[in-house]
Amino acid sequence: MVTGGTRGIGKAVALALAEAGADVAINYSANNDLAEDVCGQLRDAGVRASAYQADVSSEEQVSVMAETLLRERGPVSILVNCAGITRDRSFVKMTRSMWDDVLSVNLGGAFNTTHAFLPAMIESGWGRIINIASIVGQWGNFGQANYAASKGGLISFTMTLARELARKGITANSVAPGFIETDMTRDLPEPVKQQVNAATPVGRMGMPEEVAAGVAFLASPKASYVNGQVLAINGGMYM
Repeated sequence: MVTGGTRGIGKAVALALAEAGADVAINYSANNDLAEDVCGQLRDAGVRASAYQADVSSEEQVSVMAETLLRERGPVSILVNCAGITRDRSFVKMTRSMWDDVLSVNLGGAFNTTHAFLPAMIESGWGRIINIASIVGQWGNFGQANYAASKGGLISFTMTLARELARKGITANSVAPGFIETDMTRDLPEPVKQQVNAATPVGRMGMPEEVAAGVAFLASPKASYVNGQVLAINGGMYM
């Protein structure tokens, strides 16, 4: 299950897992046509694919989604929490609703999906939980107090899961991308993009596929001794 699996990093992760041979379910919030298009690409890779609509910030919607998926496809063995939003503004101008919206999706959503899929994962005795955090959760960023708090919280949440679940055959890791070419960064002003590139040792933004490759490794049996870690995929911007 890949939440936020219709665009950007989430879509790239879904495709990478399919290329590795995993059947894939994607979660999306609104665009059914886009979800079906991604499912078509996944099926072209030779795996089973299905899409499930739910607002991950809603415990009720996630519960219904999980019940449907478990009934139709059985237990989820790999969960990638990728769904996320931004509501950027300097903290002094940030409204409480902007704070709550970001925390409820980025961090609350990971709670809801993990809580829903974990019991069956524990029962099966094997699992991978991979949370997509951010470089912003490691060092903060102007105008993103809400986003930084959500992603920093996601990293700590992951480490706690890693300690609690390792003896049950389940690992938990997070991936912290730097600036990646997605819808979130595409609309940045050109001077900002130039500043980002100048601050990144490799001199460019990353691609979603580069993040997806790291996720695919963490999801694989070869990563069975990797637990509670933050995989930074940021071109050396933060180290």
